[in-house]
Amino acid sequence: MSNNINANNLNTDSSSSPVNVPKMDALIIPVTMEVPCDSRGQRMWWAFLASSMVTFFGGLFIILLWRTLKYLWTVCCHCGVKSKEAQKINGGGDTQADGACKPTDEKEENVAAEVGWMTSVKDWAGVMISAQTLTGRVLVVLVFALSIGALVIYFIDSSNPIESCQNFYKDFTLQIDMAFNVFFLLYFGLRFIAANDKLWFWLEVNSVVDFFTVPPVFVSVYLNRSWLGLRFLRALRLIQFSEILQFLNILKTSNSIKLVNLCSIFISTWLTAAGFIHLVENSGDPWENFQNNQQLTYWECVYLLMVTMSTVGYGDVYAKTTLGRLFMVFFILGGLAMFARYVPEIAALILNRKKYGGTFNSTRGRKHIVVCGHITLESVSNFLKDFLHKDRDDVNVEIVFLHNISPNLELEALFKRHFTQVEFYQGSVLNPHDLARVKIESADACLILANKYCADPDAEDASNIMRVISIKNYHPKIRIITQMLQYHNKAHLLNIPSWNWKEGDDAICLAELKLGFIAQSCLAPGLSTMLANLFSMRSFIKIEEDTWQKYYLEGVANEMYTEYLSSAFVGLSFPAVCELVFAKLKLLMIAIEYKSEKRESSSILINPGNHVKIQEGTLGFFIASDAKEVKRAFFYCKACHDDITDPKRIKKCGCKRLEDEQPSTLSPKKKQRNGGMRNSPNSSPKLMRHDPLLIPGNEQIDNMDANVKKYDSTGMFHWCPAKDIEKVILTRSEAAMTVLSGHVVVCIFGDVQSALIGLRNLVMPLRASNFHYHELKHIVFVGSLEYLRREWETLHNFPKVSILPGTPLSRADLRAVNINLCDMCVILSANQNNIDDASLQDKECILASLNIKSMQFDDSIGVLQANSQGFTPPGMDRSSPDNSPVHGLLRQPSITTGANIPIITELVNDSNVQFLDQDDDDDPDTELYLTQPFACGTAFAVSVLDSLMSATYFNDNILTLIRTLVTGGATPELEALIAEENALRGGYSTPQTLANRDRCRVAQLALYDGPFADLGDGGCYGDLFCKALKTYNMLCFGIYRLRDAHLSTPSQCTKRYVITNPPYEFELVPTDLIFCLMQFDHNAGQSRASLSHSSHSSYSSSKKSSSVHSIPSTANRPNRTKTRDSREKQNATRMNRMGQEKKWFTDEPDNAYPRNIQIKPMSTHMANQINQYKSTSSLIPPIREVEDEC
Repeated sequence: MSNNINANNLNTDSSSSPVNVPKMDALIIPVTMEVPCDSRGQRMWWAFLASSMVTFFGGLFIILLWRTLKYLWTVCCHCGVKSKEAQKINGGGDTQADGACKPTDEKEENVAAEVGWMTSVKDWAGVMISAQTLTGRVLVVLVFALSIGALVIYFIDSSNPIESCQNFYKDFTLQIDMAFNVFFLLYFGLRFIAANDKLWFWLEVNSVVDFFTVPPVFVSVYLNRSWLGLRFLRALRLIQFSEILQFLNILKTSNSIKLVNLCSIFISTWLTAAGFIHLVENSGDPWENFQNNQQLTYWECVYLLMVTMSTVGYGDVYAKTTLGRLFMVFFILGGLAMFARYVPEIAALILNRKKYGGTFNSTRGRKHIVVCGHITLESVSNFLKDFLHKDRDDVNVEIVFLHNISPNLELEALFKRHFTQVEFYQGSVLNPHDLARVKIESADACLILANKYCADPDAEDASNIMRVISIKNYHPKIRIITQMLQYHNKAHLLNIPSWNWKEGDDAICLAELKLGFIAQSCLAPGLSTMLANLFSMRSFIKIEEDTWQKYYLEGVANEMYTEYLSSAFVGLSFPAVCELVFAKLKLLMIAIEYKSEKRESSSILINPGNHVKIQEGTLGFFIASDAKEVKRAFFYCKACHDDITDPKRIKKCGCKRLEDEQPSTLSPKKKQRNGGMRNSPNSSPKLMRHDPLLIPGNEQIDNMDANVKKYDSTGMFHWCPAKDIEKVILTRSEAAMTVLSGHVVVCIFGDVQSALIGLRNLVMPLRASNFHYHELKHIVFVGSLEYLRREWETLHNFPKVSILPGTPLSRADLRAVNINLCDMCVILSANQNNIDDASLQDKECILASLNIKSMQFDDSIGVLQANSQGFTPPGMDRSSPDNSPVHGLLRQPSITTGANIPIITELVNDSNVQFLDQDDDDDPDTELYLTQPFACGTAFAVSVLDSLMSATYFNDNILTLIRTLVTGGATPELEALIAEENALRGGYSTPQTLANRDRCRVAQLALYDGPFADLGDGGCYGDLFCKALKTYNMLCFGIYRLRDAHLSTPSQCTKRYVITNPPYEFELVPTDLIFCLMQFDHNAGQSRASLSHSSHSSYSSSKKSSSVHSIPSTANRPNRTKTRDSREKQNATRMNRMGQEKKWFTDEPDNAYPRNIQIKPMSTHMANQINQYKSTSSLIPPIREVEDEC
């Protein structure tokens, strides 16, 4: 203390004395007796600074001098070589050039040895400092750690005066600092040896830091004094912080690397500048004899620079020295720019990282799934609405969304509303690090959503396939459910080695299911609506008024569930169990999972018939309003519940038998999650091959020509040899002369550039082998020939297909194909996803629908028989007047207005459904399933298939059942074949392939005539259900009712709506059409033959017309002879190709006889009455016109 006081007094005296004192004689260094130092207290800062400057410039001079000498030596040698070459050219012989430029052999060897030794040392030094080796990484990390340690020592010493006397042997911090700098010196030597360019190495930032920090430490030991000086430059080492963390594999993502880089640059610049201000402000200006200094701590300088960079400038701390102020001028320019650029970017990275970064922490005892792909507000809201529906039993699953784009405000609000079960993470499934963040290895499943509205479906499918590959590569055992847009892209999934259908992996092909639903609506109108409602979760909406919406919404509340059957049903036949379950438990069972004795794998049987008996642990498929109701089938006990009439009282009983079977029976969801009893999603309901009931009789097999291929190689579809597209093209005049009736008209919008929609998926269900050939409806495509040529490669093996080049908006084309006589008109568009405005995506389909509905037709041709109106249940004598066909052979009146033509229109945008029916009162904001066109089955949108994702997750058998119903029976073998050849392959008729025909199909049953007519007038639906099941093995599951059937006054409206699974006591009306699952009739062809020879003239005189009616011969139709002769002259070339004896534009077998059209007059009043009772489309497989044998 005394020394400090003396020094301060001396400073005061010297400053107040008028005598001029030399600048170097100022007494500013504290002197103690323990530390021998300059007694005059003279500053020695110049010595410390000089050591650094001499080292830097001295080394720089040596490097430049070496380079100069080396350059001169090279030039000298180059000149000597050129001189020698010149002498040789001039004939100088072996004369050597003067000088020592040419080395001798001995010198060359010495130089080579020297170069080899230097190269080895250089390589060794490079390895030592390289971060590619363990030694190098350890050394780099150690240097950085010691640099930070030296910086910390500087922070400690900054509380002392700038320059002070210190004893090296007693100052602990000085000793540590010396050790650190010795290590830095050695590391500097390694870096110098390893450097390729010594000059640029000498000018590097790290080298400059060493120059101004290492030499002053050795000077301080020699002078027994310390000078803070430029030791703050060690803060520049912080710039390498991100590199160190990368060497240690701590930083892996670009965002984290960028964040650490920005922070390290900002902090190192900040601390370094603060050190300079601390030095000059505490020292003062040299030209002012260091008298204008001010005492500032290092952290006050840090504060000063922060308020300066942020442009706040409180003024409480400021620079007083000229050097300090000059530095602040330049620092404000650079620091302000750095602050304005770095700070917002750092804040953005930190906020984003905190919001959607991080790692998912799973809750113990709670499963989680990962959802990725096309994540938007619409797709997420539709998924969550169905997945988290209250009707699902115990949804204890956490949903983790992973997407590389942060959600917008609306989507973020949706996540917040479901924050207890939903989490969002920003990332990509193509990045293994992001997959680890969401714990994909412990996830119960991964669901991949597709963009249904993309312009390029193939590119979208390719993206989803890549997501599957990435996920399976990271964790092969994860269960994946993915959406696919195009059917042909499903084959690429089979190329993934870890893709396993049996372990629960599923591909939901939207095009396959969408067109399959529409195709089933051609066979049973309204079925698409019913099936869509069954696998979608809908809440029950109660309506008191007696309107059609009341009955429709009661059916909408039903969904499809699975549950294991109680042992009380073991040994009973399937129809007996269905009747018991429906009457007693108020449940509807439509299928079971069955395992035969000779087959290890199980298969799903839809309404199999009497020969199938229920086994222990059989899984049943039920239609019910919620999962709790389905539990009755599991809890049912004959001993305890036989006398109970209220199904709600059927609960778990205390029978020991039930308790004994519980351990071996798992709940369907748990069992499905474990992969047990998994059936291939592509499998169709296959019955036991050894069962004689399932194989056609010997007589039937003998009558078949084994050399004729009528079916594909799997026996699931009708097949014909490939046909050239030119042979199926109809001109408008040819189509007009060909009387088409009971056919399917497909209006397709598309061009050369349109994406293919896969029309094969529409045709395949209509060509299923469980239809007899004469039952197939003729299909006529109306659209662009260029587009249909692109689709034809997948259609040329299907029989009864024709093409009319044109446009669906042309009424002339529509009239040419007799659209007023068709069973169904399908309107599709391949251009829907090429339009940005969502409201205009369906403009073509809407215009075509409205165009057809506004058409008027002439009824002067009379009445044609409806080829879709007759259905006789198997086993009934068709020739008996008492057992008349169920529908009767009702004659079809000519449709006079397009509003009565059965139409189903595909829509992309759900809100556009309001434009289809001009007479409905649907609100534009009404959900699709509540609108009249959807309830009537005249509109279908692909958005309804979104519910299949969650339905498949909870029970993958649901997807198998849906695909079996709508695709006509696609099998894994068929899909593998299509993947190889992209076409169906014909196969010979064998007992095995013919057995595949014996499977159920969906049909409609009329009540206004036939054996069920007595129940149609006020009877109960339950009585009809039991009678159809007992008598004909037909399983009823819904009603297609006229919209105004509840009105007391007759109505001219022919619109119908769907009622799903009505209750037992539901009252029937004569106009109802009943959805049912009917068995395959092996004797349909023989029955038709017997029908043709029936003695009842009412049947023999009203034969069914073919799907395509040929022009009758001259003997049969003399009044058309001239017309046909004229037509044959105009089309002589076409007639020569197709043959004069064959029917026009058909591909029926050659032994089929021409079919005649019976035309009888009918009054308009009678036609209107009949029109109320007839279906607007095809019903259960019709009785076609008889084909007499030769």
